[in-house]
Amino acid sequence: MAITLVNPNGLPEIDAYRQVSIATGSKLVFIAGQVAWDVDGVTVGEGDLASQVEQCYLNIGTALAEVGASFDDVAKLTVYVVDWTPDKMPMLMEGLGRAAAKLGVTATPPASLLGVAALDVPEHLVEVEATAIID
Repeated sequence: MAITLVNPNGLPEIDAYRQVSIATGSKLVFIAGQVAWDVDGVTVGEGDLASQVEQCYLNIGTALAEVGASFDDVAKLTVYVVDWTPDKMPMLMEGLGRAAAKLGVTATPPASLLGVAALDVPEHLVEVEATAIID
């Protein structure tokens, strides 16, 4: 495995992610921001943040699998949420949990969560991009 995730002593331990990833692989994989589109380009879960988060993570899983990787190889996630407020965290975590259960993974790499004014189309509430390291 090319990625080791850790929470260093002296930094808070966050359940949803780890503070540091250590990469030892030789290939970088950059996955473009994934939105809540299904395979046909139809928005999944319009108006439902949890459903859109779930679809974004499933799309990341599909992209990873295509290059022979998995969430175990993800070194960093960046999540963009339209009109972010902390009260949206339970919905975000619900969607993440559902996707992780479907994928059979624990998606806990270092992550950045950014609030944005808008995404590519008005129906999209969230976008997730990933960087992975594979051997």
